[in-house]
Amino acid sequence: MNTQTLFNQPCATAWAAALACATPFLHAQDNTAPSATQTIVVTGNPLGRERGATPASVLSGEALLLKRSGTLGDTLDGLPGVAGTGFGPNASRPVIRGLDGDRIRVLDNGGATVDASSLSFDHAVAFDPLVAERIEVLRGPAALLYGGSATGGVVNTIDNRVPRVLSQGLSGRAEVRLGGAANERSGALVLDGGTGSGLAWHADAFGRRNGDQRAPLFTPLEDGVALDPSRRVRNSAARAEGGAVGGGFIGRDGFAGLSFDTYRNDYGVTVEPDVLIRMKRDRLAAAGEWRRIGGSDNAVAVQGSRTDYRHEEVEGSGEVGTTFDSTGQDLRAELRHARWGPLLGVVGVQAETLRFSALGEEAFVPGTRTRSNALFLLEELAVGPWVFAAGARAEQVRVASDGGGERFGDPLERRFTPKSASLQARAELGGGWSAQLSAGRTERAPTYYELYANGVHVATGAYERGDATLPSERSRHVEGGVAWTAGVSSASLNVFRTDFARYIALDATGDEIEEVPEYAFSAVRARVSGVEAEWKTSLPTSGGARVFGLAAIDLHAGLDAVRGENLDTGEPLPRQPPLRLRGGITARFAAVALTLNVQHAAKQDRVPATDGPTAGYTRVDLLASGTFGLAGRGARWFIAGRNLGNTGAYNAVTVSTIRGLSPMAGRSIGGGVQWRF
Repeated sequence: MNTQTLFNQPCATAWAAALACATPFLHAQDNTAPSATQTIVVTGNPLGRERGATPASVLSGEALLLKRSGTLGDTLDGLPGVAGTGFGPNASRPVIRGLDGDRIRVLDNGGATVDASSLSFDHAVAFDPLVAERIEVLRGPAALLYGGSATGGVVNTIDNRVPRVLSQGLSGRAEVRLGGAANERSGALVLDGGTGSGLAWHADAFGRRNGDQRAPLFTPLEDGVALDPSRRVRNSAARAEGGAVGGGFIGRDGFAGLSFDTYRNDYGVTVEPDVLIRMKRDRLAAAGEWRRIGGSDNAVAVQGSRTDYRHEEVEGSGEVGTTFDSTGQDLRAELRHARWGPLLGVVGVQAETLRFSALGEEAFVPGTRTRSNALFLLEELAVGPWVFAAGARAEQVRVASDGGGERFGDPLERRFTPKSASLQARAELGGGWSAQLSAGRTERAPTYYELYANGVHVATGAYERGDATLPSERSRHVEGGVAWTAGVSSASLNVFRTDFARYIALDATGDEIEEVPEYAFSAVRARVSGVEAEWKTSLPTSGGARVFGLAAIDLHAGLDAVRGENLDTGEPLPRQPPLRLRGGITARFAAVALTLNVQHAAKQDRVPATDGPTAGYTRVDLLASGTFGLAGRGARWFIAGRNLGNTGAYNAVTVSTIRGLSPMAGRSIGGGVQWRF
């Protein structure tokens, strides 16, 4: 994948991240693939220079093959600063640096995704990792490019559904996976083709089946009542399938294309033993990029999409209890201007609309309409080894309720004008060292459910009450990082702090409504701070002498810690990840790699009064992978032994109403084959 093809990649913290994301085409020249030794990470790297201090992670190739799971949250869980909400094995959304929900922006090839996953913990992200070629994770604010919903970070799933890379003839991959704690059976087929005239096409299809997830023997807790001991997470089976077609034209100075994809997912809800969620999503997307306009360095990139999403909650009797419908459109255009003296930058506009409705007995939010328009500007200045950048974003957001009856009252509309700005300095210090420092402010408009919710939310076992008078969420952040790279060795350290003057929190009021506790959204003062560190190296065998064919030993280690505080009450923020330590060793042979990974999560006892502590745990995984020839092409196999000690553990990030019903997976073995052609 080359720089030209990476329009729509997410950005790293603050403005430089946004510049990276907005202007990956700054250095695009043609469709020539990079060399095998070249590493191109557009995240935080728009000018083609490595910036190891940027807090970003990328999953692709072998790493993605070994990490793929049934949900996006579980696939990314364990990356630096990233956890999963873990609402059962079928609904896990990414949590970055202790922030979740509408503070984490999940993107589909850089465009908006439309689902109900931020509304409720039992709602899955409408995406299956089987079709992803690459997943990029940005830790820290990226609001300049994507708005306040990226206050905590960005996750971008990348594929070639709108073709950006021209494939001469037919190419693709086929993948089959079996086993695991939920007895998974899944497969995917991805095809790409093209002609010498620049026409390109894409097609993919995938399917997944799994049973109830196995766990070490545990006693399920439902509403504080102990149930019969079990080794299975109840009602956690799932069935999903989908596919896509796309096509377009790719030339030396740009591309233009369309794609259509569909996704279906039927899965059980652990908190409700006889409820099945029936989800479907259809998405039409278009994207184009034009460079060297008028013979200059100016370039334009445009993309848009329309998504129809439906989510039905089917009772054991077969009746549909509640239906969630969302229709969304997004459009963004970015102009990279030719160099103005020492300045290089981009100006962009973005527009999004969302029409949401919920019908049925469990509808706790009225029908709503959300519209946002934004303008952003990003500029970068290089002075010697230093690069300075500044950016600003202004939005107009309108969130309207359709009202309805005694519960939701009369129709109501709120308008917000969030503004964000950021500054950054970064430098290559020599000797393999680099550093970055960023600071800025971010505003986020309240979501429709934070404003207008009013009813029993069965998934959380609480009566949730919005506040239609809420102001915009406002925060200031500062982050610093250093990184070192020398050959095959690297290390990085990032520290961060975000102070919220207004953090929209969902807290217990101490009252009960309809025999469940009342929780209300309110704006409080809060602080989130933490540290992330990584280290990697590779030790070649000495003198070329190989014992049992051993070619190299790879070592890696890391830690992350986050601390969230409600400054108004003096209590911790809810669902914060514990301190995590991880390490591993990989022995690489001629065609086989063996990896032993160990992760320790400390006890999490910094919890609010409405929650309880979560015990620490240590998990050990053993992975094996290798290559072989298949029909004259390369193929890769893998076998994964997870949680070899069969350690019983619970996820501190999981909402308390489900934690006691859904422990983490027990000992399992699974494997698969991926064939690229």
